[in-house]
Amino acid sequence: MSSIAQVQRQAYGKANVRVTKAIRHSAEWNDIVELTCQVLLEGEFEEAYTKADNSKIVPTDTVKNTCFIVAKKSNHVQTIERYGYEIGQHFIDRYDHVTHAHVHILQERWARINVKGEPHPHSFYRDGSETRQTWVTVTADSVNIKSGLDGLLVLKTTGSSFTNFHRCENTTLQDADDRIFSTTIKAHYNIDTSLGVENIPFDRIFDGVRKTTLDVFAHDDSASVQATMYRMAELILKRFPEVKDVHYALPNTHYFTANLAPFKLPNSGQEMTIFSPITDFSGLITATIGRSSSKI
Repeated sequence: MSSIAQVQRQAYGKANVRVTKAIRHSAEWNDIVELTCQVLLEGEFEEAYTKADNSKIVPTDTVKNTCFIVAKKSNHVQTIERYGYEIGQHFIDRYDHVTHAHVHILQERWARINVKGEPHPHSFYRDGSETRQTWVTVTADSVNIKSGLDGLLVLKTTGSSFTNFHRCENTTLQDADDRIFSTTIKAHYNIDTSLGVENIPFDRIFDGVRKTTLDVFAHDDSASVQATMYRMAELILKRFPEVKDVHYALPNTHYFTANLAPFKLPNSGQEMTIFSPITDFSGLITATIGRSSSKI
């Protein structure tokens, strides 16, 4: 009697593998890299589900150990795309029945402590909650890489407005000619890997995406979150031909003007200085901006 059930897709592996590597350039000058890895495998594992046959299952403990072993041997752990590719390629090369290796790596942000105006050779501090991330999928004949940043909290006290928006019977929002603009930036981008993983300047691209995002946020006279994120992505696509598209998710954290009129204190126009942060809801603006197919 045949089963009414069929495995349509599966993947398994190890999540939350914490890997920290001290890179010792010399006895004194060190770097530190702290990563959280997830590795999921796809392949010929159907009978493990349908027949309780574990003969092809690569244990998740082996997956975890591989993250450490590759990190120990690798010269590219600081470039998480290269490290993720090395992990994925290991599973494709080592196990004929593995068809896809999906690797997600999150990197914490450590920065050098300055002592007497000079960066200390081996002492660091955690530089906020921002993370660098990559998603790498390796098969026998392809590699797909998406990278980006998350948790970059920014705020500007002026240079942002929101006016002339659509109004209906449910609208209470008033025009804002000047307002606080604060958001926690999530920016992801897909990379063209056709040149070969070893030829792509992943660190330069990441640093450039981050810098472009911050520069535009600071300098753009923002008419809306939508318009600002489009300018960010447009500049990134101009500057980095390896980037195929850019996805932004910007929650618009609201700071409402406090009403001080009952206390006979001015708090509007040029004298608007007191605000109340709103934490229980926020706008959420997203967009994926790719390359135009039109010829200019």
